[in-house]
Amino acid sequence: MKRDYEARIRQLRSEMTLEEKIGQLQQCGPSLVGAFDVSFDELLNMMFDGRISQEEFNRLMGTAEQDFHEEDLRAGKIGSYNGVGDAATVNRLQKIAVEETRLGIPLLFGYDVIHGFRTVMPIPLAESCAWDPALWERTGRIAAEEATAAGVHMTFAPMVDVAKDARWGRVSEGAGEDVLLNGAYGAAKVRGFQGDDLSKANAMAACLKHFAAYGAGEAGRDYNRVDMSMQRLWEEYMPSYQACVEAGARAVMPAFNDINGVPCTVNSWLLRDVLREKWGFDGLVISDSNAIAECVSHGIAEDKKDAARQAILAGMDMDMSSNSYIECLKELVESGEVPECVLDGAVEDVLRIKFELGLFDNPYQTDEERESGAMLRGEYRAIAREAAAKSIVLLKNDNNVLPLRPDAKIGLFGTLAADGGQMTGAWAIGARPEDCVSIVDACKARGVSYRYCAGEGCENRVDEHAGRSVRTDSMVQETAEASDILVAVIGEQKEESGEAASRASITVSAEQLTLVDRLLETGKPVVVVLINGRPLAIPELAERAAAIVEAWHPGVEAGNAILDVLYGDVNPSGKLTVTFPAATGQCPMYYAHINTGRPGGKSKFTSKYLDAPVEPLYPFGYGLSYTTYVYRNGKTEKREEGIHVSVEVTNTGNRDGEEIVQCYVQDVSARRIRPVRQLKGFEKVSLKAGETREVEFTVPYAGLCYYDWDMKEIPCEGVLKVYAGGDSRAELTGEVVL
Repeated sequence: MKRDYEARIRQLRSEMTLEEKIGQLQQCGPSLVGAFDVSFDELLNMMFDGRISQEEFNRLMGTAEQDFHEEDLRAGKIGSYNGVGDAATVNRLQKIAVEETRLGIPLLFGYDVIHGFRTVMPIPLAESCAWDPALWERTGRIAAEEATAAGVHMTFAPMVDVAKDARWGRVSEGAGEDVLLNGAYGAAKVRGFQGDDLSKANAMAACLKHFAAYGAGEAGRDYNRVDMSMQRLWEEYMPSYQACVEAGARAVMPAFNDINGVPCTVNSWLLRDVLREKWGFDGLVISDSNAIAECVSHGIAEDKKDAARQAILAGMDMDMSSNSYIECLKELVESGEVPECVLDGAVEDVLRIKFELGLFDNPYQTDEERESGAMLRGEYRAIAREAAAKSIVLLKNDNNVLPLRPDAKIGLFGTLAADGGQMTGAWAIGARPEDCVSIVDACKARGVSYRYCAGEGCENRVDEHAGRSVRTDSMVQETAEASDILVAVIGEQKEESGEAASRASITVSAEQLTLVDRLLETGKPVVVVLINGRPLAIPELAERAAAIVEAWHPGVEAGNAILDVLYGDVNPSGKLTVTFPAATGQCPMYYAHINTGRPGGKSKFTSKYLDAPVEPLYPFGYGLSYTTYVYRNGKTEKREEGIHVSVEVTNTGNRDGEEIVQCYVQDVSARRIRPVRQLKGFEKVSLKAGETREVEFTVPYAGLCYYDWDMKEIPCEGVLKVYAGGDSRAELTGEVVL
């Protein structure tokens, strides 16, 4: 069948005019026009800068209209749209493309379906803490079911940028700091999004991003430079992208950043030599938004025309939103600066993904009836609740203050406890606040004995129980006195993480810390529930709170999932996929670091900060449970297929639970210094109280290779230490000599 449409692709391309070819490479976003005198981008900046309020922005947007550039579409100048996510609009525009253009080539609709469409799942960083590829695939499948019902053909996900710096806002969109885990997460999402047949109406193409090393931006600042050795790039960043290509992802989005001075957008080594030649990718390469034009700002292109020339020669098929191709490619081809055969190759890549998606045979893959019936189904919400609960990480639990007693009187504090709309986190475009369950909502539905007080600041508020206006500090005191246990819900607003949300300080706000201090002064147990999109530096909380529950931005079922864990209906099993530093100044902090010649320690002349501990606040792979696990009888041996590792895990508590068993290695002496530990395998096991299971791993010898100074891949030789346990501090299981 593929041979059939390859012939059709070549035939169709041969019938196209130069203008029609270029039009296929144009991805257009609808423009907003209406009752404001500045561009939409400037209006957005005005809101983020505080020049207008969120309410004023919403008022202006309510009077705006969308311009879909239908005349350009009829003229064959648009091959794709982004940001259109409703069946009626998709079918209206598709009808124009199919019935009113000369060749009737269907449109491709892309959308940012990052962690759910309407049924918003936990942010990817949160969901990665479940360490559960089967779950990741299931939530990806739900996203595809809903998004395709709304007319979406391609999602700009998964993001598999290894992120070791908690200051970077987009750490929320990936699977954390480890390259193996990012690859496993991304491959599962590719399978979930695309299903078993891309031509089915409920399958959408996965566009992996951001190729490459976007998460390594200097100082954790978004869009910043990436300057690193080729060895480190290939060992610590590239494998996660390769895993997604091998899983069958049909599109790739190059990153905004440069690598060693060459922006990924115009990097022919990256897009042709590595992606196409080395990895054999034959899908669509699409720019990030406005990235081609931004090569002028990078300083590698003289103007937009030069940027367009460099991008298409480097292997960039489609231009998202910059209009560089539509404005400049015709002149570049006619002048000979861009050979037409290069343009033809890009056009064929665009046509190929449209054929693979079945758009030529069935351009109208949904309708409003299918759309209305696909959203927020009960079974979808149930999986969202399960995913959120499995993503929660119990960081501290002194004196077993959790789980809560069913009859306990709860004092609930913090504005985030009552704001369901904040629970979705960044890049939840299809979410609606009314879809989301807050913690207060869940308490009401559950019939919990609780009192709620926002508690932040000292302005007057209305006490919903007393029915009167009182000062916040008085309300905090009254609520605390009437409660047995105090739950403070604090952290980040969803706007404080995600794209363009890097932070110079990753601490909790002073106002929220003051609230917690007030609660601690009562002498009653204080449970902190963190709502956030990145690791936070919380040494004060770690020292003084009775319990800390890392809930992240958990999605539409946030409140229900959090109460499931707080009350013990779900035994927490999540484990961190990012390191929690004790102070912002420790960033980047990650487990797979090198020792240096003077490893950090108590002695003065070692690698450490004077004003921060050597060890992280909470290490990679860490997470508590309401039961306990003991590891025994670890064994390590060489076999033909690789290093065989086994360890016995016993649930020594009185509750059933799930434990995430992790396997790490350390190459003791190598031609290039190696990390102190590297994750090489993981498995989630269910254990009944008192049960023991043997967990086995096989680490292939090829997975132990690394690159020497001359970029030659060489095998691990000498002593290899192997560790298996419950987090990155796992005890030594054995040694082998290779």
